Amino acid sequence: MSLLQTSGFNNLIKAKNGYTLYNKYDKYIGRSIELYGEFSEKEVALFKQVCKKNATVVEIGANIGTHTQAFSKMVGESGRVYAFEPQRIVFQTLCANLALNSILNVEAFQVALGDEEGFVLLPDIVYDKEGNFGGIEFDKFSTGRKIPKVKLDDFLEVDRVDFIKIDVEGMEKEVIDGSVSIIKRFKPILYVENDRREKSASLIETIKNLDYNIFLHNPTLFNPDNFAKNSENIFGKIVSKNLLCIHKDSKIKVDGFQAI
Repeated sequence: MSLLQTSGFNNLIKAKNGYTLYNKYDKYIGRSIELYGEFSEKEVALFKQVCKKNATVVEIGANIGTHTQAFSKMVGESGRVYAFEPQRIVFQTLCANLALNSILNVEAFQVALGDEEGFVLLPDIVYDKEGNFGGIEFDKFSTGRKIPKVKLDDFLEVDRVDFIKIDVEGMEKEVIDGSVSIIKRFKPILYVENDRREKSASLIETIKNLDYNIFLHNPTLFNPDNFAKNSENIFGKIVSKNLLCIHKDSKIKVDGFQAI
């Protein structure tokens, strides 16, 4: 249900997981929120199976917070979500969505994560023209604004981590390399984007070396049973390509997934 249409690039809607400010020119996340009131809900359906009350979730590449809002509900008041999003404008929208929904159990950080301390560079992005703003590849730029880059191991001081979602446009291995201590200590479930063919083998090897079983999860972007009850499929057969990774010591079992 549309609540506010502006002359700028952001609109406001009442979506499945709460009030959601979104960029109307974003051809994936924004368009999905506008037409369906949700984004990649088939991923969320999986998260609900493994993210329980009181859990601690780390979301790396939170974008505007469509999944962050869902995670917040899953873990409840006594749970915690740590959301990382390096793009300044997108991060501001993420924070707006947390504020609009009076969310108290999420902490958001405008930093990039990697395997070393430093900076990434991001030139000014044009947000009022059609684009895929969740698909910005930070390793492609040699000029731009400096955005701090940190290792999760050095940045996050917590007593537990149950689930880590990593969606960082080809930099997934570097994020994992900077999170090895946390991963070895807590053995969380990992949900990792794997849509760069040239980097896939190295990413899978890195995760396997941490004693994880790995399963493919390639859900379609379109959900026929979407919140808006919209039967028009604008995404066709497009899928998101991810790895569901469960530590070999974990008692969690999953059925219906193809193991690597």
